Amino acid sequence: MSTQAQHIDAGEELAHKALRFLTAGSVDDGKSTLIGRLLFDSRGILADQLDALEKRAAGAPIDLSLLTDGLEAEREQGITIDVAYRYFATKKRKFIIADAPGHEQYTRNMVTAAAGSDAAVVLVDITKLDTSVDEVVLLPQTRRHSLLARLLRVPTIVFAINKLDAIETGTQAAFEAVAKALTKFALEAGITVKGIVPVSALRGDNVATPSANWEWYSGPTLLQILENLPVTDEAHDGNLLVPVQYVARDDGEGTGHQHRVMWGRIAHGAVKAGDTVQIFPSGETAIVAAVRHAGVEVDGCEAGQSAGIVLDRQVDVSRGDWIFTPGSAPTTQEFRATLAWLDTEPAVVGRKYWVRHGNRWVQARITGIDHRLDIHTLDEVEAHQLGVNEIGLVTVQTQQPLPVEAYEANRVGGSLIVVDPATNRTSGALLVKAAA
Repeated sequence: MSTQAQHIDAGEELAHKALRFLTAGSVDDGKSTLIGRLLFDSRGILADQLDALEKRAAGAPIDLSLLTDGLEAEREQGITIDVAYRYFATKKRKFIIADAPGHEQYTRNMVTAAAGSDAAVVLVDITKLDTSVDEVVLLPQTRRHSLLARLLRVPTIVFAINKLDAIETGTQAAFEAVAKALTKFALEAGITVKGIVPVSALRGDNVATPSANWEWYSGPTLLQILENLPVTDEAHDGNLLVPVQYVARDDGEGTGHQHRVMWGRIAHGAVKAGDTVQIFPSGETAIVAAVRHAGVEVDGCEAGQSAGIVLDRQVDVSRGDWIFTPGSAPTTQEFRATLAWLDTEPAVVGRKYWVRHGNRWVQARITGIDHRLDIHTLDEVEAHQLGVNEIGLVTVQTQQPLPVEAYEANRVGGSLIVVDPATNRTSGALLVKAAA
């Protein structure tokens, strides 16, 4: 096996948009330290932050993980509980990082971080693995987080094999053994891997700068891979789909006319003045009279942008409705979906839940559980309920029709969150596969 980085050269044109990526993996794999190292080496730390870290270290090496562990409980326990977002930039591009918790009980936070991410950096602590066996056994959270990232349509996954500096001898062989196990797992799970990089987040090897300690590795650093990854982009062509977030009134820029402006982030397609649109659930049609963006009137907006749509006539539209190209959003009350369950109370057939699709809330129930995914073997196992952090294929029936789409085609139209009506806890995430 080659010791070069297992990656796909970035032949794609580098987008100007910031790359949103999350760090994931098991507990104490070094995710927060890795982000701290990226911030430190890219000079993304404010002077007062650096002074505070140096004073806290009292002459010892500074703890870079403290740059992301902001909650007091996180600092006291030395773990990440909440998702921490950090921003930094290099000469090539800007980055938005989400540091996701590694503990199994905080898997819901990892799902939150993955939503909308362009890439996932999954850390693997090599000191926790037995690299002397023929086939290295990966940790359950490494597999779970990688699978969740794929299911949540994070398009790019990079594996960073961390803490190689803790191995005294046989570093190359140990890296290759783990890389082989990751490659096999990714192939079986249908995960496209853009890189497998040996790193030391603590020491800085191959994070932002090439390692001077591992002459056997001549591939790119983690940062070099991230700098050349494409960002996720929803379809700009084709039919329009906008979930209405809120409806506002304005005076038509001083004309004295009261206009109702329907605001929402465009899921796919584009909108401009003169377009004919249809409203869900009323079914009424109207013509777009004007489009607003960032408070001013513009020629048009496209997928990924927040748009304010003014119609040519008064139509009943409120939060939770959808605006779309006429006839392009068929509705259904029953669909099949992948369910990532996050609640301690299991998901059971027949029980009623609240689901949120876009900004619309409706009652729903699970009418069938096809199977549960065994994260160790990737086999589909018969199941009658789904426990916390389990993933399965289910059939869902809603009280009212919804314009759902396949999640593979569109993240916004194809995703729903599940809420327990008794506790108001976010219980799960539904990723639509197809109408039932």
